[in-house]
Amino acid sequence: MFVRMVYESFRRQKRRKLLAGIAVTLGVTVATAMIAVATDIGDKINRELRSYGANLLVTPQEDTLDVEIGGVSLKPPSDGAFLNEAELPKIKGMFWRNNIVGFAPMLPANVNVGTANDSKPVTLLGTYFSKQLRFGKEDFVTGVRITHPWWKVQGAWPDDNSNDILLGERLAAKLDLKPGDHLHLVGRERRVTGILSTGSSEDENIVAPLALAQEILGRPGAVRRIYVSALTKPEDALARRDPKSMGPELFDRWYCSPYAQSIAYQLQEAIPHSHVEPIRQVAQNEGTVLLRIKGLMLLVTLAALLASALAVSAAMATAIFERRGEVGLMKALGAGNTAVAALFFAEAMLLALLGGAVGFAGGTLLARQIGRSIFDSQITIQPVLFPVILAIAVFVTFAGSAAAIRRAVRFDPVFALRGEA
Repeated sequence: MFVRMVYESFRRQKRRKLLAGIAVTLGVTVATAMIAVATDIGDKINRELRSYGANLLVTPQEDTLDVEIGGVSLKPPSDGAFLNEAELPKIKGMFWRNNIVGFAPMLPANVNVGTANDSKPVTLLGTYFSKQLRFGKEDFVTGVRITHPWWKVQGAWPDDNSNDILLGERLAAKLDLKPGDHLHLVGRERRVTGILSTGSSEDENIVAPLALAQEILGRPGAVRRIYVSALTKPEDALARRDPKSMGPELFDRWYCSPYAQSIAYQLQEAIPHSHVEPIRQVAQNEGTVLLRIKGLMLLVTLAALLASALAVSAAMATAIFERRGEVGLMKALGAGNTAVAALFFAEAMLLALLGGAVGFAGGTLLARQIGRSIFDSQITIQPVLFPVILAIAVFVTFAGSAAAIRRAVRFDPVFALRGEA
């Protein structure tokens, strides 16, 4: 009898149930899409934000030492110490190696360009462009084409194993050179493969393979600094803690979280005699953007579910008011408040499950469309999300139905049978 009453309520009130079901479905669709995107798109958003460039800077440890006696700095008047290029592949051996998008070593050298009678001092910057490296059995490619994606070249990029060079656009204009021309540099003619535009100081520089800068300086294997682009999570209270003040359990949690600080700590372990600092402006901007995107997704989800609950409340209130005679008859025949409430909650449960299942399917399609159109990537829907979405649908439907059902169980059978509320 109970099942038949539930069935008859859906058969006789198709329009009301359809409106309530659509409200649940739409709310759950948006919630499914936002939750799926928020749980799967974190790394994808982070990769999009890598267009800001490197977020970690590695320098020699000696550069951080302040040597003063009597207020007089005793640091040598040199360009500082150097890192060893041979240690760089070890970056791919650290715990968070899969979070390292790329790295680019830098080595500046002062050179003169022009004729013997009219030479100009210029900075030559040695780096990797798209260098093939190997660590263990893993081959990988790294360089400024990954860490500095805003660098634009008119012409072609030099090969890392060549003696070809790039000219910054302002320097090229001064020297009246273009791609394919040659520049007399350190006793040899160097081919200019392209004109570099960065919007920064590199536009006044020569940019060359790292080996050429090492040859000019007479320092084989030397690296002055390394820019590292890593996928990180936003800072929180734990990220800002000093690892030296942590106990073993807390340190393990910090070490195994991809904070900029913990990845910097591991880079220092991988590269001897190095000091690593997050590039604060980039790291903080990324964290802010990620938090705002997730906050926006949460706000959209809550707004959709609230609107769904209000629509369900209106539909259920109207449906129950139309059935007040049925409620009065049930009470006149001896049904208690629990039995009446159970009937309407059973209807709400069935409505929630149907709307939740359809909404989950719609939300899956919406999430994948968002992934393709915005991030040019496939969103993966985790199977565990389905029961979570059904639980949300049930909660929203019950929350929207509770006030109307509470009013129904308070109907006086005498007035209800007479058609009075």
